[in-house]
Parts: sequence; structure tokens; C-alpha cells
Amino acid sequence: MSLRRYVAKRLLVTIPVLLIVTLVTFMMSHLLPGDPVSYMTQFSEIDDETVQQLRAQYNLNEPIWKQYVLWLGDAIQLEFGESIISERNVTEEILSRLPYTVLLGVMSLGIALAISIPTGIIAAYRKDELADEISRVFALLGVSLPNFWLGLILILIFSVRLDLFPVLPPTSYPLLSYNMIMFTLLPAVTIGTASSALLMRLMRSSMVEELNKDYVTMARAKGLPERTVVIKHVVRNSMIAVVTVAALQIAFIVNGAVVIEQVFSYPGIGRLLLNAVSQRDFPIIQATVLMIGVTIVFANLVADIAYAWLDPRIRY
Repeated sequence: MSLRRYVAKRLLVTIPVLLIVTLVTFMMSHLLPGDPVSYMTQFSEIDDETVQQLRAQYNLNEPIWKQYVLWLGDAIQLEFGESIISERNVTEEILSRLPYTVLLGVMSLGIALAISIPTGIIAAYRKDELADEISRVFALLGVSLPNFWLGLILILIFSVRLDLFPVLPPTSYPLLSYNMIMFTLLPAVTIGTASSALLMRLMRSSMVEELNKDYVTMARAKGLPERTVVIKHVVRNSMIAVVTVAALQIAFIVNGAVVIEQVFSYPGIGRLLLNAVSQRDFPIIQATVLMIGVTIVFANLVADIAYAWLDPRIRY
């Protein structure tokens, strides 16, 4: 099967998956106790007539299936209406937060790769030696420590005690300014550390497997320098699995950002979502969760295509 046909087949499979994502997104938001109008009546005096107008405005009196159909029709056109609480346009609200989450995700993935690849190479080449044991302990800590706990420890040490990083987001500065990147560094390290643990162990196991293959023995027998054998041949072949799993780590990073953004008061999508959940702001919840779900689906699609491009055998 050609790569083009493989991509077309994967895209067709993605369509029902996206429909399931929209259905789960919509149903989960309606499983929350109460609705936005009942939330608003807790904090202000609203007469019954206004309550009924609000419920009619947001289709809350319609059957649940009809609410889903109406919402899906708007979502396909990227029309998510207005926030019930802030009355701001939902799409504009999300787009204003999205660049911050993208910056956090890119830095987190970059930190994960910068830690995992060289550490995994050293651990494999020094198998069962001290360097391998240290990397094993680091990986165990990386997957064991809760992200939010690590984030709080980093804030306490580097922001409060050492005063090296700002505690609150410098929102008056541009996104790519020095101050904003410095503020993003600690949450990126928090997310990237856990992600690097898995990638490092994967890089190590792939390297160990490649180092024991016949072509490596033959390359050494031909007198090729050890650096050439390792970097040009072994590392290159070991990267196939790492690249694929790195793409899947985007889902892990996006999910981790929801909690970490709240811990660091980071002005991204995750914090917007948590605030919306506490206020039962359905349009924000549905649009944000849908965007996260679509991002994860397409990250998996990119991983599958990258794997098929690197290793044509899996297309069959």
C-alpha cells in the first residue's frame, strides 16, 4: 500500500473517531451537577421570567439529543457562541489563550527530548554501569512524582527562595518576550520531566536492541570509528520508535497542562477549562474539551503517518 493510500485510509478512520469525541465531550459536560443558569442564580437575584429566557437562549429546555445536534452543527462551523458567565465570544476567548498553551507544549516537548535522547544513548552504551543505574533512578522518579507536587516544589525553590523566576505571569509582556519565556520555563520543566522518563527508557531499550544486531558487528569489523557506528547507524535506527512515541506524548503534555497551568497560574487553555468547570460555563467547557480531544486525535494520526513513513512494513 502506498503512503498516500495509507494516509487517506487513516483520515477516513479519523472521522468517526472525531464524532465520538464530540458526543463524549457534550455528554460529559451535561453530567456535571447543575447548569450555568442555576449557577448564576446562586449569586444574584434573577426573576423566574429572566431564568426561563436564559434557559431558552442556551437551548437548556430542549431534549438532550436536540441540544447535541444543535451544538454539533455550530461546532462544525467553529461557532461556539458566547460564554454564559463572561459573555465573551468563546472562539475569541480560546484563541487568546491558545498561544500560551502552544508555547508551553513546545517547550515541554523540547525539554523532554533534550533530556531523554542523550541520556538514553549514554544509558544504552554504558549498559549495567553506573550511568545506566542513575538514568534508571531518574526515570523511576520522573514517572512516580505527581506533576502538581513537582511544580509546587519548583515554585518554592526557584521562585520563592532563590527568586530566579517570576511567581505570577508577566501578562503585560509579549508572548515571546524574555520575561514570558522565563515564566514558562518552570511549568515546562514540570511537564517535560515526566515525559522524558518514558522517552529515555524507550531510547535506551531501542539502542540496546540495535547494538546487538549483526550490522553493528559488521560495521565494527570493517574498522569504522565507534562514533560513526553509534551516531550514524545505531542512533538513527533507534529513533524510529522514539519519534513515534514522542508524537503520542503530545497527548500527555496537553493533559498535563490542564493541571500545571492552574498550579502556576498560567494563562492558557487548561486554566480556562478548570475555571469554566467550576462555573458550569457549558460553551467554554465543550469548546475547550473538544479542541483538546481533536488535538490528541490528530497527534495520533501524525504519529501513525510518521511511523509508516519511517518503516514502510507497517502499511501492510
